[in-house]
Amino acid sequence: MDILKETFGRLKNGKEIIKYSLINDNNFLINILNYGGIITEIIAPDKEGNPGNVVLGFDNIRDYEEKSPYFGAAIGRNAGRISNAKFEINGQRYTLAHNNGKNNLHGGNKGFDKVIWDVENVINNDFVELRMSYLSIDGEEGFPGNLDVNITYFLNNNNELEIKYSAISDKDTIINLTNHTYFNLSGDLKKDVLEHKLTINADKVAYVDNQIIPTGELVDVRNTVFDFRKAKEVGKDINKEIEQLVNCGGYDHPFVLNKDKSFSARLEDEKSGRVLEIITDQPIIVFYSGNGLGEELILRGNRRCKKHLGLCLETQDYPDAINQANFPTKIYRSGEKYEAYTKYKFYVNS
Repeated sequence: MDILKETFGRLKNGKEIIKYSLINDNNFLINILNYGGIITEIIAPDKEGNPGNVVLGFDNIRDYEEKSPYFGAAIGRNAGRISNAKFEINGQRYTLAHNNGKNNLHGGNKGFDKVIWDVENVINNDFVELRMSYLSIDGEEGFPGNLDVNITYFLNNNNELEIKYSAISDKDTIINLTNHTYFNLSGDLKKDVLEHKLTINADKVAYVDNQIIPTGELVDVRNTVFDFRKAKEVGKDINKEIEQLVNCGGYDHPFVLNKDKSFSARLEDEKSGRVLEIITDQPIIVFYSGNGLGEELILRGNRRCKKHLGLCLETQDYPDAINQANFPTKIYRSGEKYEAYTKYKFYVNS
């Protein structure tokens, strides 16, 4: 077990960005930046034992700073969209940046994906930990309260990555954190993810409008294109002329996870044998099928990006809950601790 560190590059303002490499005894490797808490690479073996990168990312800091569609990033203060970029707490209205049409997306113009985190690392015989912390000041991006945030990345010898989130505010506020890694289990982006098989442990899905704001309607997935209760190819129904898919150019929907949490989601690439299993204590997984990815993005290794080259499985609380009468809304009171947990388990089927 080890953690290595090296300079990844410098931001436009000259600040140095550090890459931390978490390595276990199986040579399973995760690279993480102190900029945005970004996971830039996950090197996982296939069924033949050959290592390959299973996430999308860039090979330089400038592209992360200027072009990234949230590749691998920590997302906050709020995951997803806030309708009309405003909300109320205790009768006071808060106005946020309109950085996604008339709505607020992933925390605003300078969300947690664009800040430099303080880092400390722990190396143990059985695991390594990268602990990141950041103080988001009262009013940053329009959100109330000084918010003390901690994210821990934990890697063990079972090829399991655990991400633990915690936060405390000194004012009543909303908090909803996630990670926005785009997965592609083929290894070094050999193909898109349309043939990946996906299982989501969810009986219900939240419908969205053409701005990808939840309508408030929770729909049974049975006999719909959203039924991933049994493994199904990502691309099987993705091009069907159904309003919900047309609205998003594919999938970009919150799935309401079942209370039975033996697992939350599973992604498989049959050719490589790689499997990713996700377990979370959060109520929602947003399945985003990489609909907005385009050829203007040049990825690591000079690989040109394209639609559906990666997909996201964002574990979080209900999106836009503060403005949705039908969703459970959580306001974190001053001094109340926010906590969330997600495990990403990588293994192979021979």
